[in-house]
Amino acid sequence: MAERKAKIMALAGKGGVGKTSLAATIVRVLTEERPGSRVLAIDADPAVGLSTALGVTVTSTLDDIRRAVIKSAEDGRPREAIEMLNESRFRILDTMVETRGFSFLAIGRPENEGCYCSVNAYLKEVVGMLAGDFDYVVIDGEAGIEQIQRRVMEKVSHLILISDQSRKGTHVAETIKAVADELVMYERIGAIINRVTNPELNDYISIPGVEILAYIPADECQAANDIQGRSVFELPAESKVLYGVREALRKIDIL
Repeated sequence: MAERKAKIMALAGKGGVGKTSLAATIVRVLTEERPGSRVLAIDADPAVGLSTALGVTVTSTLDDIRRAVIKSAEDGRPREAIEMLNESRFRILDTMVETRGFSFLAIGRPENEGCYCSVNAYLKEVVGMLAGDFDYVVIDGEAGIEQIQRRVMEKVSHLILISDQSRKGTHVAETIKAVADELVMYERIGAIINRVTNPELNDYISIPGVEILAYIPADECQAANDIQGRSVFELPAESKVLYGVREALRKIDIL
């Protein structure tokens, strides 16, 4: 049997532009528009918001697995650590949450403050390991460019930049593209301008070399959902964000 060719989508952008909400919305749209497909959502943001947006309860993370391997090695049990590494694929599958027609995996937050290098390196290997098992992988990346710089997103097929109407937002998107052009083997790139409050200003927005896939108006339903901690699956079908995400996914050849 031929290995699946997954469409791996990574969302990246400045913090606070609604990236996590859009990642969750993409997962919902895929489950509705591509029923029967295998969809994996990965929360790669240490802020850990995607699980709430998708209505998922997380009990174990990638970092839990990583720390268990390290502890075995540090405790003088190298054979056990090697066995755990060899079994890592199965341990990761056990860590996944299966629900609503998609699978969910969280990288977690390391106990120690500071660098996320080790867990990011592990995430990179996991993406490569699991991609063949799924039709679609949706990665909610951390804010900024660190995961791009560390080549965590190296094997992404579709890079989706998220910004609001602010110049700060589009500037971060430009920076991410410049870094990704050097380090990421993406096939398609596009941008979504989220939380648009004044459509007349859209003509002034551009990200050189990047197609704007959709301008999504500020969505009161989605804002209420976020405040109440409700999942994206509770949004009404006529929600502006659902319409905008469908439009974006069609333009970038996901749907």
